[in-house]
Amino acid sequence: MENFVRQFRDKVKKKQLKIGVVGLGYVGLPLAIEFAKKGFSVTGIEVDTDRLSSLKKKISYITDVSTVELRCVVDSGALTATCDFGVLKKIDVVIICVPTPLKKKYLPDISYIKTAVRAIAGHLKKKALVILESTTYPGTTEEVIRPLFEARDLRHGRDFYLCFSPERIDPGNTVFPVHKITKVVGGIDKTDAYLAGLVYGTIIEKVELVSSVRVAEFAKLLENTFRLVNIGLIDEIAMMCHKMDVKVWEVIKAAKTKPFGFMPFYPGPGVGGHCIPKDPLYLYWKAKKFGFSSRFIRLASDIISYMPAYVTSRVADLLRKKNKSLQKAKILVVGVTYKKDIKDLRKSPALDIIGILQEKRCAVSYYDPLIPYLKFNDIDLISIKLTPSAIKRFDCVIIATDHSRLDYAMIAGNAKLVFDTRNVYNNLSAKNIFLL
Repeated sequence: MENFVRQFRDKVKKKQLKIGVVGLGYVGLPLAIEFAKKGFSVTGIEVDTDRLSSLKKKISYITDVSTVELRCVVDSGALTATCDFGVLKKIDVVIICVPTPLKKKYLPDISYIKTAVRAIAGHLKKKALVILESTTYPGTTEEVIRPLFEARDLRHGRDFYLCFSPERIDPGNTVFPVHKITKVVGGIDKTDAYLAGLVYGTIIEKVELVSSVRVAEFAKLLENTFRLVNIGLIDEIAMMCHKMDVKVWEVIKAAKTKPFGFMPFYPGPGVGGHCIPKDPLYLYWKAKKFGFSSRFIRLASDIISYMPAYVTSRVADLLRKKNKSLQKAKILVVGVTYKKDIKDLRKSPALDIIGILQEKRCAVSYYDPLIPYLKFNDIDLISIKLTPSAIKRFDCVIIATDHSRLDYAMIAGNAKLVFDTRNVYNNLSAKNIFLL
């Protein structure tokens, strides 16, 4: 054991370690790029043919990775990509970055993890280190992944080492790129964690080793549950403020002047992205297995899920005061990505708003500088050109996503009615503007 650890450490120092990243999405590709930039030989395994085609053309499909950056590591030979798991026979470290969606609202789906692990197990190099980064419920690494390897007659400590290290990527966050976000690592035992710490320490400024994989799995869920609960709370406060005719944005501004004991969260039309809407429900599901029902998680999730419907009800009320029914109205939704300035539609609440409006038989259009067309479920739309004459045709404009490079003054100056869910008009007082 000591001899292997010493050899492993030497290979890390000499950049002789070969790294494989399974899943080259929003988590896997930036991670692979970081290792490649540091001089490691990195092989990405991706089953999505569109992604492989883009990589072959050296074109990035991820916001946080520029095409120039991608081309540099591909041209140097530091990063290659394939759909063939057979390459893992020569790989020292395998990092799993596959999706973990929900089958239903309260039911986790770890089928992508299982499929990846079964494929990895069939080609794993002896004594390879396997690290799961995909967010999942506590116990997955020990209760699911380890048995899948052992079913192939692979024994921990003899044939493989196993860790969990949760991804913490925040798409579009230039203040905290991959290398500046502390990496939490939990191993089946201390040796596993130590090996993973050596690997991540080459690209990340700080690595935090914890006592077990379960601690690492739980820590990620706590991070996003904290956000879910507080967002759900502030969404409820926003609805409460509206009933009391109090400006919620001003309330938050006043409260955050306190230098301790308060952290500002902001209401909105809902929560999108891959993590916050889903991760806490993994914890909720697992807790139920222990006979514990998390009322906070369920309540916060339900409140946030209701926000798109709440937005449409507020718009209906505003139109009614102008003697206009929602069914006969022309509505423009501005911004459809789940986050400002990010080309990402995953679970975007704007899509739910559009869907609800279409169910109400409204004439719905949208504008988003990053999304030229929408084909999602029953939504099939093309982004309009945002001009003064175009805006004047609509009975209401809903600001669903607050992209930076939009002329909000022009929108307000030409719109009959604006419902702002993102507080972009916080300093503008006009009779046609209404805030969430």
